[in-house]
Amino acid sequence: MKKQNEGFAGLGLDARIVEALTTLGYEEPTPIQQQTITPLIDGRDLLGQAATGTGKTAAFALPILQRLIDAGGPGKEGPLAVVLVPTRELAMQVAEAVHRYGKALHVRVLPVYGGQPIGRQIHAMRSGVDVVIATPGRALDHMRRGSLQMGGVKIVVLDEADEMLDMGFQEDIETVLKETPAAERQTVLFSATMPPRIEAIAKRHQRDPIRIKINKPTAKAGEAPKVRQEAYVLPRAQKMEALGRILDIETPAAAIVFCRTRTEVDELTETLNARGYKSEALHGGMNQYERDKVMRRVRSGEAELLIATDVAARGLDIDKLTHVVNYDLPAAPEAYVHRIGRVGRAGREGVAITLVEPREHHALRNIENLTKHKITVAKVPTVADLRARKMDNTIAALREVLAADDAEHFRVAVDSLSTQYDVVQIAMAAVKLYHEATAGESDEKPETIASEKPAVQPAAKATAPHPWRPVAGGEMVRIYIGTGKQAGVRPQDLVGAIANEAGIAGGLIGAIQIADRFSLVEVPAEVADQVIKALGKSNIRGKKVQVRRDGGR
Repeated sequence: MKKQNEGFAGLGLDARIVEALTTLGYEEPTPIQQQTITPLIDGRDLLGQAATGTGKTAAFALPILQRLIDAGGPGKEGPLAVVLVPTRELAMQVAEAVHRYGKALHVRVLPVYGGQPIGRQIHAMRSGVDVVIATPGRALDHMRRGSLQMGGVKIVVLDEADEMLDMGFQEDIETVLKETPAAERQTVLFSATMPPRIEAIAKRHQRDPIRIKINKPTAKAGEAPKVRQEAYVLPRAQKMEALGRILDIETPAAAIVFCRTRTEVDELTETLNARGYKSEALHGGMNQYERDKVMRRVRSGEAELLIATDVAARGLDIDKLTHVVNYDLPAAPEAYVHRIGRVGRAGREGVAITLVEPREHHALRNIENLTKHKITVAKVPTVADLRARKMDNTIAALREVLAADDAEHFRVAVDSLSTQYDVVQIAMAAVKLYHEATAGESDEKPETIASEKPAVQPAAKATAPHPWRPVAGGEMVRIYIGTGKQAGVRPQDLVGAIANEAGIAGGLIGAIQIADRFSLVEVPAEVADQVIKALGKSNIRGKKVQVRRDGGR
């Protein structure tokens, strides 16, 4: 095992750190670790450009531990190093990593961030700490209160510096750096992108920094890229339909779906949950307790989809994440790089899917120019594709059962039926039963999005149609109505309002879906504008509500 870790030992790390890395399963340093660890141990300033997933946490954490040993070990007054990060989640991840690497050294690591009582952090700080991992605002709070003394700090690390600037932390960062004695301070700056603002900070606060840029590794000849990138070009009104089909085809173990705004996050989460997906929302309008609860559900597997804004998702690390979906394109191509960097790590393959409106095709080209990678434009899966995928899953499951060879006790059923039916017919019937049970539908599913079951079927009809099937036989469109369960809305309220106010026969109304704060109702396309106009002038359960085509603004 020692032979495997000669690479780390050769970088000047203490044997106890190398042993911890061996125990954790680290074999060889990544390119960024190879280039950064030794100069950082030597006290050099460093300006590094590296994306998430390249191993940059260990690249600065390991030298901090080594310098702590060189300074006489843990237990001195005040912290030796302060690491600034953009989010609470990243603070916790970095603190955990430093703790694991330095466990044998008994290093005292403290993450400090907003959302946690500052009194508890002050108590921990006064008890003694060697490495502080902090969000800029909370670091400044502690400095003002005197609980974080920067006079003895020898190392300041800015991790994901571009993200911190985008979040408005530049003034806080500048203050932290100015309060740390420049003559003795080692300043380390990592950023996925290198805009002029980063260069300006480096010029003001670093001394002759080593510059390192780690490019995204290219796949070897004949080897698939670590992140499969695909785009689907379609009108905004069709995005939800497309997303459902894509998710059903891809079957992600866990996925982050990015939206632009908090409102879109909430609406998409409610719609997906109503369609049978286990989804959780995450955005800046949530308090820390709500955020923690969401992340527990995602990490435990209780939720398979995390619907989030860019700001809320910064610094998140979900081990089993397999897919990133850009429901909305990010405002800047660099943000796309941050988003998809969350999958395809540690040799695992990931998938990045982007839904693009026709008018946004130029933005897709800008992303390709930045990443130097061609994004495949694919066709939205058809119902036939979904059926084929489900049949493949059925066949795969049957292969596993046959390979296990533990179904002998079912032979009596086959023997009994074989006196009346051919064995092939019996097998087909058994496959049919299994396929329908696992797919949740018969092979007679209508040509529509595979939203397996809506939240509510129309209660006003004696025989409710299959979800999303046009009742009138023609094209159906969904109407968004801005009220739902929280206002006590029932299916009959919506059917009655449409029938009475718009003069539309109840039999022409399709599936009804009622979420907490909004509802979706299918109506024939030719009367959609008539329904929107009529409902917009009327009240539903005594209140005026917003009414529009689903997917509109």
